[in-house]
Amino acid sequence: MFDIKTIRDQPDAFDAGMARRGLAPQSAALIAIDKRRRGAQTAAQELQTRRNALSKLIGQAKPKGEDAGPEIEEVARSKDAQADAEKEAGAAGAELDTAMGLLPNIPAADVPDGADEDDNAELNRWGEPKELDFEAKEHFDIGEALGLMDFETAAKMSGARFVILSGALARMERALASMMLDMHTGEFGYTEINPPALVRDNALFGTGQLPKFADDLFKTDNDYWMIPTAEVPLTNMVAGEILNASDLPRRYTAMTWCFRSEAGSAGKDTRGMIRQHQFTKVEMVSIVHPDQSDAEHARMTGIAEEVLKRLELPFRTVVLCTGDLGFSANKTHDIEVWLPGQNRYREISSCSNCGDFQARRMNARFRPSEGQGKNKGTRFPHTLNGSGLAVGRTLIAVLENYQREDGSVQVPEVLRPYMGGLEIISADG
Repeated sequence: MFDIKTIRDQPDAFDAGMARRGLAPQSAALIAIDKRRRGAQTAAQELQTRRNALSKLIGQAKPKGEDAGPEIEEVARSKDAQADAEKEAGAAGAELDTAMGLLPNIPAADVPDGADEDDNAELNRWGEPKELDFEAKEHFDIGEALGLMDFETAAKMSGARFVILSGALARMERALASMMLDMHTGEFGYTEINPPALVRDNALFGTGQLPKFADDLFKTDNDYWMIPTAEVPLTNMVAGEILNASDLPRRYTAMTWCFRSEAGSAGKDTRGMIRQHQFTKVEMVSIVHPDQSDAEHARMTGIAEEVLKRLELPFRTVVLCTGDLGFSANKTHDIEVWLPGQNRYREISSCSNCGDFQARRMNARFRPSEGQGKNKGTRFPHTLNGSGLAVGRTLIAVLENYQREDGSVQVPEVLRPYMGGLEIISADG
């Protein structure tokens, strides 16, 4: 969401930001709606002022026995006219909110311009892709051969894009999530949250999934939405709140099931666990002072990278170009893990800085510290979110990178304490 006053003051800059998103100029239409809204508000205020003056005249005329009939009639007419003006102002305000609610965040100045993922810019790489002395298998072939990954049974009860994990793989998924949460809470200052998995419209509007991306979500028949990511409930924990500057930063983490209909990805990754309707993810969310958001973005990205380092999984980090940038983000770092079975890097985490875009939609504010002069009143904090990590995709990466020629899988050393000391997962147990 945007500040219409800023759009009025800097229409060219706003349109330039939209152009980087591939959109036509928007400012003229928004300013025209705002002009109608403000005109109607002014008319309502002027009618109220006039009626107050008339009421005073009527009050003065009655004790004197003077005729106040014309004034009384005008008061009656002005009430209807004011109601009409207020209705028009409300309708224009709603139209303006709807129009701005459909517009994406403006990319940060240092985000590279580009059309799609091919134009993303690599920032760094860590680790060397493992060279196996046998033909690498993909995760689904490994998991099914172990008898611990069952897509067929899942499809019978739920349809495509679901899986049943059992035995050591079910435990590994749990172990991965536990390891990540222990890191985030024990070493990096995040507070663990167990949030609702069902939310109302306002929560998804606040983080930017609604109204534009309703088709990518699952909705119940009594107006709840299933969360596509824990970003939604974690960020909305400050919705409508006025925090103190001393409360910042706030850092939250959660492991949740996430639900996505994948309406926009038909035909992509139809086999395996890469793109599922239900998946487990550990999320990180930060609410910070605007002056700290760039540093927090780098910090969050580094934490997500650290998970992969401890698992000894090779990865690369890229900054997304304007054409690949998510709706609410002004800058995003994607971390892509190496998958030997696919012989390519695949996304395993997105860490995004949303600036004040989500805070405005949620009406989340903070009071600057005393003595900050120009910063009197309240301001919007900046919000950030990042996968730390997508647990199912991390499981995929472990299976493919730690596979052995006999079909067994070595358990990464850092995970063994979470798996009762298990070192090898094999079909014979």
